[in-house]
Amino acid sequence: MGTWDSGPFDNDTAADWCGDLDDAEATNRPAMVREALSRAAGEDGYLDADIACEAIAAAAIVAAQRPGGQPITSPYAPDFLRDGGRLDLPDDLAALAATALDRIQAGDSEWHDLWQDAAGKANPAFDALRGLNRALTA
Repeated sequence: MGTWDSGPFDNDTAADWCGDLDDAEATNRPAMVREALSRAAGEDGYLDADIACEAIAAAAIVAAQRPGGQPITSPYAPDFLRDGGRLDLPDDLAALAATALDRIQAGDSEWHDLWQDAAGKANPAFDALRGLNRALTA
């Protein structure tokens, strides 16, 4: 996984997933967000980092659509959502996104292990997920 920063869109896997979301028909986009979140939330075994990265990007999209959510400005996010773009998402996705983030931060997650090893005491990736979770549960 090529990672250049700690934000939800700042890795190859998330950027590729966002490109696919951009290319998808508008009517298929909510299902793609749900699928990314469900894959992470429903994983019983060791959670692969690629699944986690897609779910984190999806959670950031859901969080941005919530009242008070951070706007999406990353150049690696879907073009249609940058600078205040909207995606009509079902209300239940906020809870699913929060569940996915909890699963990603669990001890049996490759994403968690990679960031735990790389970050030391200050952990901007963990901080980013906590910020998303606050927006999702507000």
